Amino acid sequence: MRKKTYAVATLFAAAALSLSACGSGDDGGKPIADVSAEAGSGGAATVLDKPFTKPDLVLTDTHGKKYDLLTETKGRPTLIYFGYTHCPDVCPTTMSNLAVARKQLPKAEQDALRVVFVTTDPGRDTPAALGTWLKGIDPSFIGLTGDFATVQAGARTLGISIEPTTKDKDGKLVSVHGTQVIAFSPKTDGGYVLYSEDATVDDYTKDLPKLVKGETP
Repeated sequence: MRKKTYAVATLFAAAALSLSACGSGDDGGKPIADVSAEAGSGGAATVLDKPFTKPDLVLTDTHGKKYDLLTETKGRPTLIYFGYTHCPDVCPTTMSNLAVARKQLPKAEQDALRVVFVTTDPGRDTPAALGTWLKGIDPSFIGLTGDFATVQAGARTLGISIEPTTKDKDGKLVSVHGTQVIAFSPKTDGGYVLYSEDATVDDYTKDLPKLVKGETP
């Protein structure tokens, strides 16, 4: 997998270009901030030369309890993804890829890794709904929901744009959102690697052993 390093300014410029509507049937949608593709590196991962600051989000987990993202993931390798449970394609594929790759890690590293799924569709993704959905993928994954404006603001700090859930031309509810996964280092808590929706199980399987140590893949 080819990787290149880009400045955050370039990332935000690319992020402004497009969004992806999961399952909307809109063939024109591309994943927001797919910097690797936009910049022509051809890889699924981008190593950032200036890491993102982890979002200061306090949301609700699948047990209905308050979850302070900064406190709960401090000093732990963390992958963050924004999506929704009714998505028929990109979201379940991404989470399933991460689940398969996580299981290839030694037990201690599996336990250390935090995979956080933040819903972009809080109107339908209740704590219980999130819990049921994630349990079918990987029970260790953390599901978070909360006020849409709060989620949207947190995502924006990572260059991820999300829009309120709306109906498409066929009357189907869809959530339009960026589709990247951002890896945060356990050493610095900075988000230093970005994965596009093109990342495969093999990509994550190769990279996770380094990401859990805060190394550059």
